[in-house]
Amino acid sequence: MGTIAVESYNSGLLDEKIEYFQNKMKRCDICPKGCGIDRISGFRGFCKQGINPKISNSVLHFGEEPPISGIGGAGAVFFCGCTMACVYCQNFGFSQLGHGKEISVEELGEIFLKIQEMGGETLDLITATPNIPGVLKALKYSIERGFDLPIVYNTSSYEKFETVSQLDGIVDIYLADLRYTDDNSGLKFSGVKDYWTVAKKSIGEMFRQVGAFKEFDNYKKGLIIRYLILPNRINDLEKAADFIKFNLSLSVPVSLMAQYKPLYKAKEYSDINRKISDEEYEFNKKILFDNDIFNGWFQDMNKDEKFRVKAIGI
Repeated sequence: MGTIAVESYNSGLLDEKIEYFQNKMKRCDICPKGCGIDRISGFRGFCKQGINPKISNSVLHFGEEPPISGIGGAGAVFFCGCTMACVYCQNFGFSQLGHGKEISVEELGEIFLKIQEMGGETLDLITATPNIPGVLKALKYSIERGFDLPIVYNTSSYEKFETVSQLDGIVDIYLADLRYTDDNSGLKFSGVKDYWTVAKKSIGEMFRQVGAFKEFDNYKKGLIIRYLILPNRINDLEKAADFIKFNLSLSVPVSLMAQYKPLYKAKEYSDINRKISDEEYEFNKKILFDNDIFNGWFQDMNKDEKFRVKAIGI
């Protein structure tokens, strides 16, 4: 059974999507920031990305959600640039400061193929939106050479609705953060004025495309919600649970993450300048159970989880 992207390649739909995003480069509004700059002429907007894909690293990642990593690992490609500017970002070196390497479409396609050759179970595209034109071209290159892994779109969910709509027919699995449930917190901690407003629409479109995550006939497809617990109940899981129940489905898996650390600029903000407490973890865990949201994964607060990766290289 071919993945969604392979089917789109065979039908010619992938070429249409490549053309759509390539045309967007002339006056870029791929993300909600809507900079409107001409990237083809060399101008850089909020994400600081040009026309060639730029990545920080590529690894087989064994610490993603179980069905994403599987036994062989998730083929994680860490892209430079981001649609947000989180003050506590753990990946600030490449997502905000731009540390990485620009590569050709063909080189990126070879990385996709190497992931498959090394036994990766999924292609895990991490914050790929600023680089999506090059990603789709690389995907076409790799499919023509036998690539056929499920594609994971690993996103903050601060995505333009029209952009997510264009990913219909490309993405098998959306691994979507639900970072805040109000716009004020998004502005204060991530520099975006409309996070909750935008994320509700983009996540809704993701769910429309692929439904709740499930595995069948050795194939993986669907939406997984990630919820990173922040200190002092800054992000309201009760409101998030209502959104999942009434706008999505109780069958959507939720990954409750407890690994928050006050990295990057977080120490400048007193309300997030600490790890979460055991009480905060249990409080959020209880919310999911009280709302009958059992389908997902909990990160163990008391376990020192290792970040296990196997290098692929650039």
